[in-house]
Amino acid sequence: MSREIAPVWDPTQYGRYADERSRPFFELTGRIRATAPDTVVDLGCGPGDLTATLAERWPTARVTGVDNSPEMIARARRLAGDRLAFVQADAATWTPDTPPDVIVSNALFQWVPGHRDTLTRLAAALPSGGLLAFQVPGNFDAPSHVLLRELCRTPRWRDRLDDAVRDAPVDEPTGYLDLLTRAGCAVDAWETTYLHLLPGEDAVLEWVKGTALRPVLTRLTDPADRDAFIAEYRAALREAYPPRPYGTVFPFRRIFAVAQAPGSPDYGERFSGS
Repeated sequence: MSREIAPVWDPTQYGRYADERSRPFFELTGRIRATAPDTVVDLGCGPGDLTATLAERWPTARVTGVDNSPEMIARARRLAGDRLAFVQADAATWTPDTPPDVIVSNALFQWVPGHRDTLTRLAAALPSGGLLAFQVPGNFDAPSHVLLRELCRTPRWRDRLDDAVRDAPVDEPTGYLDLLTRAGCAVDAWETTYLHLLPGEDAVLEWVKGTALRPVLTRLTDPADRDAFIAEYRAALREAYPPRPYGTVFPFRRIFAVAQAPGSPDYGERFSGS
């Protein structure tokens, strides 16, 4: 039986590899060729630093960051200003007051059960020519995630953690292209595998402590249990990702899509090479 427990997020841990985590965001937003949108939403804004760059890029837009984590929103609100606001809300049920010209979402939808329905709903909420751009991790068959799932399902941990980490919570790029094209959008979908070179000891463990490991750490409330689980996982990661003299290589696949609602004079042209 599923026991959905919202992860408790740690903005400091999440930000430990901020430069590496921001690269997909800028690759994604670099493909959004909106010129002067009035309203922009960053869905799953986290600590808000990347949301603030959207306000800089579009200096006349009203930008809103949305996240369901009180810890992340508390951190983000330090950046709020005349055109930049942050609200706490769940992406699965969030509905804009007015249709936003651009919706950006960076590494969110893998956490949203039934996110295909959410994407369809968001695409339908776009105004004429509006844009929905998102990125999700595509590395759920990588050792970092496979080893985590396997450990959660060992006899010692399965009663508490068997369903803490899902097997394949996202689609392939072709799946998102099909979904959003059927919703009436012109779609650009692609994937990129980054080779992150991470410094420090147990670098991959420190990375996943900010993301994939959060549901596990949230459930393991006893510090002794946490330490025991992390010790087992650390040993497995050290074997899968051996450090090199220059750092630890961490391949990370990402899946991207930008969808444009019909009605704009250049509908579809931005994705056809025209």
